[in-house]
Amino acid sequence: MTLRFAILTVSDRSSRGERPDASGPALVEQIRLQGWQVVKQEIVPDDIEAIKEKFQTWSDGDDTDVILVTGGTGFAPRDVTPEAARAVIERLTPGLDESMRSASLKVTPHAMLSRAVSGICQRTLIITLPGSPKGATENLQVVLPALEHAVNLLREEDAGH
Repeated sequence: MTLRFAILTVSDRSSRGERPDASGPALVEQIRLQGWQVVKQEIVPDDIEAIKEKFQTWSDGDDTDVILVTGGTGFAPRDVTPEAARAVIERLTPGLDESMRSASLKVTPHAMLSRAVSGICQRTLIITLPGSPKGATENLQVVLPALEHAVNLLREEDAGH
């Protein structure tokens, strides 16, 4: 099964062209190594409305199975990705969040500062990840084994049951 991903980088500096986006391309590489497709990739500032708009637009179509978001999940005042995600998510998927934080705690005590959330918007899975390339790819590796089954369930395909 080919999964279709949209990758959103949330960063004020990268959106203004002041710093290259390293996390988005790192996620693209990981997805392509799985043999899956990246159908959309964009950068937006740390702005709740801009983030929500991408979530809603990308979830409305039938061409995206999973939205991966990197950035904006920490404690800084402009880190609003979890709030944007919660505004559009219809059903939370706490097992993904708990698994990522648990695995990350084995690498760094700072993992307990993650406010990352995940959930389902229509038939699209949204997963928020840390903003660093290392943190984003490490967390993605934790949930990769479950993604195909999760998408099968969302698509109501026989392979999911």
